[in-house]
This record gives sequence, C-alpha cells and structure tokens, in this order.
Amino acid sequence: MPKKESYNKRSVLSWALFDWANSAFPTIIITFVFATFFTEGIVSNTVKGTALWGYTMSISALAVAILSPIMGAVADKSGPRKPWLMFFMLLTVFSCYMLWLTKPDTSWILWALIFAGLGNFAFEAGMVFYNSMLPDISPARMWGRVSGYAWGAGYCGGLVCLLIALIGFIQTETPWFGLEKTDAENIRATTLLVGVWFLIFSIPLFIFTSDKTKSDSTLTSNIFNGLKSLIITFKKAKKNIEILKYLIARMIYTDGLNTLFAFGGIYAAGSFGFTLSEIILFGIAINLTAGLGAALFASVDDVIGPKKTILTSLLALSILGICLVIVDSKTLFWAFGLALGIFVGPAQSASRSLMARLAPKESRVEMFGLYAFSGKATAFLGPAILGVVTDTLESQRAGVATIIIFFVLGGIALYFIKEPVSSR
Repeated sequence: MPKKESYNKRSVLSWALFDWANSAFPTIIITFVFATFFTEGIVSNTVKGTALWGYTMSISALAVAILSPIMGAVADKSGPRKPWLMFFMLLTVFSCYMLWLTKPDTSWILWALIFAGLGNFAFEAGMVFYNSMLPDISPARMWGRVSGYAWGAGYCGGLVCLLIALIGFIQTETPWFGLEKTDAENIRATTLLVGVWFLIFSIPLFIFTSDKTKSDSTLTSNIFNGLKSLIITFKKAKKNIEILKYLIARMIYTDGLNTLFAFGGIYAAGSFGFTLSEIILFGIAINLTAGLGAALFASVDDVIGPKKTILTSLLALSILGICLVIVDSKTLFWAFGLALGIFVGPAQSASRSLMARLAPKESRVEMFGLYAFSGKATAFLGPAILGVVTDTLESQRAGVATIIIFFVLGGIALYFIKEPVSSR
C-alpha cells in the first residue's frame, strides 16, 4: 500500500484563510455596497453609473487576461509566489483607502473608477499566484477538499464582513467610530473595513504557508526567461489538448457565472421589485448557501473527481436558472435563488482543483495564468449578450435566460475532457 503524502496543516489552513481575507473586496466593493454607492451616490444616474462601472470592470478584467499569463511565467522562473501575492494584496488595500476619499459628487467619478478598476485588477492578479500555490501545499488526494474548504471560507468571510458593514456602518442611526452620514462617510468607511480586513487576515499565509525557494537568477533574466517560457507554455497548451479543451469550457461557463454575479441584484430589483435592503439581505443569504455548497462538495470532489462535480453543478445551475426565469413570486425567487447558490461554490472550487490536476508540475503558475486568462478573456461577452437580448426583446427575463446558455454550452464542452485518473 503506497504511503500517503504528508502535509503541513498550519500551512494549508493559513492558505485557506486568505480566501476568507480577500473575499471582502468583491463582496463589498465590487458587488453590493460601493458599486451601489457609485451608481446612486456619485453618478446619481443608475443607467449611466451601471454602464461606467461595467466598462471599468471590463477594462480591468482585460488587463488581467493579458498580463496574468506573463506574470505567471515570470513567477515560475523566480520561484516564490508570496512576494507577488503580497504586492497585489497591498495594491488592493491601497485602492480601498483611495476609494474612502471618494465624495458623493460627480466630480469624483473618474477617481472612483480609477481606483475601483485598479483594486479589481490587483485582486484578480493576486489570485493567479494564490491559486497556483494549491498543488504545492497539499497532496493531490486532498486538492478538492482544500480548494472547496477555502472557497467556503471565502464565502463565509465575505458574509461576516458584509454583516459587520451593515450593522456598524450602513443600517444604523449611529455609525461606529463617530462617523457621520453627511458626505456618505458611513458608506465610504466600508472600503476601509475591507482594506483592514484583507490586510489582517492575510498575515497567516505570509508567515505560515510554505513557498518555493528563491532562484539565483536576476529579475531581468526572470522576465526574459519568463516571456520565453510563456511562448512555450502556449505551445504546450495547444499540444495538451485536454488543458486546451478545459480552458475553453471554463471560459464559457465562467462567463455565465460572472454575468450571474453582475446582474443577479439588478434582476431581483427589476423583475421582482426588491429594495436595496432586500438585495443586500439576499446577497448575505446566497453567500451563506454558496459557502455551505463549496464546503459540502469539497469531499465529493475528491471522491468522484472535479469534472463530475462541475458537471453536476452546471446541470443544477441550468435547471434552477430556468426556474428563476419562469417564476413570478418573490418567495419562489428566494427559494430557487438560495438553492442556486449551493451549486455556485462547487463549480468554482472544483474548477480550481481540476486545473491543479491537469497542469504539468513544472509550469503550474504559467498554467494558472492561462486559467485566469480563460476566466477573463471573454468576460465582456456574457453581459453584452444579456444587454442586447434585453434591449431587443424589451424583456429582462429574456436577457437573464441567456446566462443558462453559457452553463449548458460550457457543460457540453467539459463533458468531452479526459480527467487524469491517477491524481485522485
């Protein structure tokens, strides 16, 4: 009987805690609080504000898509990932501080967009290096569990931070720390909360999580060799038909997931009459079910494999998505929406563990760079198609229905991928 690979539990737990730390940024800044403040408080025009916010997120996503494979290639040559991760973490925290300075006035539109875009870029770029650490800190037999538990921790972290923001700053007559509601101080302060949260809870990773040793080569040679290696990596991806097929499949169904995140609140408000408070409460609830789903399916991933886990999740997302397009009741929206959240986490966490299984050991960071690329390369496509269909048919429901097509097509593409059996 082969001896099981050992691993450092403290190293793994510290790595997973980083998901708890960084999830506050997309939850509060990108999705629920600051994005709403931008459209309603700074721009004071929901349609124009939504468009500007969408353009900015698209540009930052495109920057990640272009640069992440390059950064991954350089990191593979230089060795350690934590210095890169720390740089992008600090850049995200810096952007949060700069967003705190934003005032509820149209003269601050450009300022808000610059630092929201910069923060989103830094957050996503950091994830390239964070994700690529998974195969090095835990044995292959545990990749699914570790990835799933980390995703679950991330959802819980976003949930707790959002609750603190609501109780201490947003839905209270006396905001904490003597903040005033004039100039939306209480709302803007949530960006500082995110920055401090990210900074504090990321510390264990930088202290306790193991990392690769530093190479003796210079930064210049690392960049040169990294770019050279990147070209080889693209050629490898073309030759490794399973990785290529997977990246294409993930690109399709991730477009559906990204569009779901971007327009879920808008759909709830437009088609079901949700108020802002109800949308935030729904966001808290769906973060909870998504976290539970990621944790519950973590062990399932290691038993049946990430491919079957993703396919099961996409099937459930498609069925529940159809239900959400058909129903008219707000109660049924809550029921199907929260059920849908259960399968969002597993689809994401199993995607990461499948990439870890498919990627060659010697070029994992590069491959995770391409993994990030596949998640951002066509990030504009889902929202664009939804917008065109909604506008053409004058139906928000018809537009949201296009998300289901991405789940179905992505699932079909994923079905034909051969998953490595020896990794389980």
